[in-house]
Amino acid sequence: MAVFTEVTLDEAQALANRLNLGSVLNLRGITAGIENTNYFLSTEAGEFVLTVFERLSFEQLPFYLQLMKHLAQRGLAVPDPQADTNGAILFELLAKPAAVVNKLRGGHQLAPDLFHCEQVGAELARMHVAAQDFPLHQDNLRGLSWWSETVPVVLPFLNAAQAELLSSELAFQQHLAASASFADLPRGPIHADLFRDNVMFEGLPGRERLSGCFDFYFAGVDSWLFDLAICLNDWCIDHANGRLDEARAEAFVHAYESVRPMSGVEHRLLPAMLRAAALRFWLSRLWDVYLPRDAALLKPHDPGHFERVLRERIARPWHALTSL
Repeated sequence: MAVFTEVTLDEAQALANRLNLGSVLNLRGITAGIENTNYFLSTEAGEFVLTVFERLSFEQLPFYLQLMKHLAQRGLAVPDPQADTNGAILFELLAKPAAVVNKLRGGHQLAPDLFHCEQVGAELARMHVAAQDFPLHQDNLRGLSWWSETVPVVLPFLNAAQAELLSSELAFQQHLAASASFADLPRGPIHADLFRDNVMFEGLPGRERLSGCFDFYFAGVDSWLFDLAICLNDWCIDHANGRLDEARAEAFVHAYESVRPMSGVEHRLLPAMLRAAALRFWLSRLWDVYLPRDAALLKPHDPGHFERVLRERIARPWHALTSL
């Protein structure tokens, strides 16, 4: 991800020594993304990812790292945090929290078809089921409370039409969150950021198999439906206009329900939750563009993309028709 903290080979080697990973062969900064500092770390023991956390605190990080460890131990293809001889998986590097996880095999599928959507849908449901007994709790830090705090901060940067859309959608979501139906949504730990660039596939074209899901550093306890909506808004859309590809969306939901059937209230609230997912990422991208942090390799995402997605979800509400 964006390089906010420069890590030297000597500093990386000291951490590798603590983890018994052998000599560092290569250290390369990763430019994609905007939240943490990430490096590909090649050592005698294999390929890893070194993350220096720029926003998350030492107190918050055990939830994310232990969730990854929990899922890895249950057979899901997620990064497994590396431990030292004392079992520690969270470290300090340059006065910031840091962790090292194994690097997943494969590559991204940035033009998914039904085949890819089905695999991600089923894997998302397996994650939800596997995390049900995860003992730690942390709220989704980019949920409604953060939206309510952040909207007034970014409103001055918007034109009148954008400001009206953002304010009215926040009011809609606040009203929804106060409803009895919302309270009935099944909940648990969610990934909250399972976009196309956070999933890996490997294999020949047309035969690719999902090989892993990563970047759990937005995870938190929230409704499973919100997690599903986040995925639908990325895996199942036309990126040019934000419109939902219904065939891909139906395949995604059908595969999800093959593992964990959705409740009636989840089906009823899916259109509203698709709007919530679009709002969340429009707002965070506005924040990153108008209130940026210094970084050596910072490439903020275009907030206009999720503005278009939100307008589409309002104009064309969608239900998982094949699952009703």
